[in-house]
Amino acid sequence: MKRVYVVAGVVLATALGVQAAAAQTLKTVKERGSLSCGVSQGLPGFSTPDDKGNWTGLDVDVCRAIAAAVLNDPTKVKFVPLSAKDRFTALQSGEIDVLSRNTTWTLSRDTSLGVNFTGVTYYDGQGFLIRKSLKVNSALELNGASVCVQTGTTNEQNVSDYFNGNHMKYELIAFGTADETVKAYESGRCDVFTSDISQLYSIRLKLSSPGDHVVLPEVISKEPLGPLVRHGDDQWFDIVKWTLFAMINAEELGVTQQNVDEMAKSTKPDLKRMFGTDGNLGEQLGLTKDWVTRIVKAVGNYGESFDRNVGAGSKLGISRGLNQLWNKGGIQYAPPIR
Repeated sequence: MKRVYVVAGVVLATALGVQAAAAQTLKTVKERGSLSCGVSQGLPGFSTPDDKGNWTGLDVDVCRAIAAAVLNDPTKVKFVPLSAKDRFTALQSGEIDVLSRNTTWTLSRDTSLGVNFTGVTYYDGQGFLIRKSLKVNSALELNGASVCVQTGTTNEQNVSDYFNGNHMKYELIAFGTADETVKAYESGRCDVFTSDISQLYSIRLKLSSPGDHVVLPEVISKEPLGPLVRHGDDQWFDIVKWTLFAMINAEELGVTQQNVDEMAKSTKPDLKRMFGTDGNLGEQLGLTKDWVTRIVKAVGNYGESFDRNVGAGSKLGISRGLNQLWNKGGIQYAPPIR
């Protein structure tokens, strides 16, 4: 019996040692003094740089919110532009700390790539962008069409499922990067461009004559987009996950970038827990008591970020739709901070 206890103790100690070795991201980010965040190579509304190299977008705001929570400075972010093909490798290798790049959460990605999705920043679906001159009003009229798509995405499989399921023929023309795919579509190499609908609205803005193109009404798939981290670091997984949840909860509780200091003085129990005047929830994450205040001051609540980047206050003008809060007709929902 004594030998059994010794072996069990060694196994437990080894397991704890491996876990401790893996859980280093927070420490690494703090020592480095900056967050390394993987983003797209330029997708308006989600992650795109201006002519001075300043990044903006919904996915960018998630990165800045994490930096605010961890480093108390939303500018301490190194943005790493990544193609769809290279994004997972960059996360797996440790080149980036978090991937916030309009990436669809699927079972196979969650289980086979050594990554964990942390939540949903945008509930999306795949669709089709087409020239108005072709006089096509429905995706069901696309029999025989040539379809431009970017490799390394779930879009290829979804197109196959949709066309085969509706007994239609098609020609798939795949490209390695988003820019290559857009250029091919605009030059006429294919009849239709397929991607997530949010991306199609962004891409249309890049075209020389945006008004000559239309997004067809059909949504052919579920595409929940969100940030992800590497397996093996539960503390970092919690921090990234609860950063997004804090933005969503802030909107639900009426906390904005403008009123956050005043709301932090509230005596309401849920706000006291959120702002750390009651309990030590921030410290349980490995952060400070004012972690939510830092986040909201940096990027605003979820609704503010949505409107500024992709919604009514942006060039995209996308309606909230499914991304409205659960108590306002949408499905956007975060667990409570308590």
